[in-house]
Amino acid sequence: MSSAAASAPAPVGLAGNPAPASGAGLALGIGLGGIAATVLGFFISPHNCVTAGWLVGIAYWTAITLGFLLLTMILHIFDANWGLVLRRQLEHGLAGFRWLALLFLPLLLLSFFVQRDILWGWLSPTHMVMPEGKAVAADVIYAKKAGFLNAHALVVFSVLFFVIWIWLSARLRKASFTQDIDRDPKWTFKNRWTAGAGIPLTGLTLTFAAIYWYMSLEYHWFSTMFGVWYFADCMRGALSIGVFIMFWLWQRGDYKGVLNQNHWYSIGMLMLAFTVFWGYIAFSQYFLIWNANVPEETFWFNEREFGGWFWVGMLLVFGHFLTPFLLLLSYRFKVTKHIIRRIAAWILFTIFIDLCWNILPAVKDSAGHALPFFSWNVLWALTSTIGIGGIWVWSYLSQISRTKLIPIHDPRIGESLTHHDDE
Repeated sequence: MSSAAASAPAPVGLAGNPAPASGAGLALGIGLGGIAATVLGFFISPHNCVTAGWLVGIAYWTAITLGFLLLTMILHIFDANWGLVLRRQLEHGLAGFRWLALLFLPLLLLSFFVQRDILWGWLSPTHMVMPEGKAVAADVIYAKKAGFLNAHALVVFSVLFFVIWIWLSARLRKASFTQDIDRDPKWTFKNRWTAGAGIPLTGLTLTFAAIYWYMSLEYHWFSTMFGVWYFADCMRGALSIGVFIMFWLWQRGDYKGVLNQNHWYSIGMLMLAFTVFWGYIAFSQYFLIWNANVPEETFWFNEREFGGWFWVGMLLVFGHFLTPFLLLLSYRFKVTKHIIRRIAAWILFTIFIDLCWNILPAVKDSAGHALPFFSWNVLWALTSTIGIGGIWVWSYLSQISRTKLIPIHDPRIGESLTHHDDE
């Protein structure tokens, strides 16, 4: 650490709490409105369309919150100084896990007490697997996976996933917030230990959650890259929301004297890195399955080339990868606040499309074909994402005024505030 960085004083005003966050009530109202609109879907469309749409909303905001958790731990384990100015906001976002757990609960309740195959067909032995036309109970492929895909395992593992994520978040938040009060550097070292164990634990639980909740919707299909694909969306979503938070706090004046151009460049570089990573994973998954040409694997991609889904796939190739990749190559675009915010907004939009492309075709018509993209499915996915997002934003805004804006007593805060300024 340079002597200038070590002795750099915190900007004026950071010793106190930031101004109370505005808009929490509005976010809660939007969230409740989106949830109410989704519930209305049960009265005007097939129930499995609504639950599939709700799962997209859960997948979207769980991905972003998992990205917040991983990014927080990555900043700790690599002792990255640039991210300290954003880390406190990531910690506030982690409070969303408890609400996501509560909002995931209706999917379990509907599956167990209303209709067993309302979302996950393998929960019902009489569910007909299309286009094979056989019941789950008579399906040899299901019999091989029944030890993993069963009702008890679904409940136990779903609860376990959220318990682990909430526990890790609570440890990280408690240590960080306590350091604001007692100034003890031991909390920094404690969080490094938490991150060392938490990163692989989060990676495993994230992968199994993606398999249980999303990939198992069509349990005949499998991919060893599915968990890594979801991880890529987690990180891209977290970084993009991070850009929005940085822009909002900068525009509001809270980040005056905190952010410099190099902070924007650093987060932009990570956005570029994970854009390339997502493209590599998506291409590799498709190429390996196409090259092997095994019917048990290729059917999953085949059904996404009909009913309008082909153009959705093309949007992902050119929109979710190529467009942000080319834009983020530019240094000017990464450090120009209004431009990188627009890039972040586009990435968040295409993550939604990516999740729809992976989840919604699991809902079939009477002939066993995936419903087209422009159907009830995508409408309820949109209202669910807005509704759950409103609750998530309300949770974040409810946290922001309770602590310091940044972790002012972290040993490397001075180095963070002068990020690259001495070069």
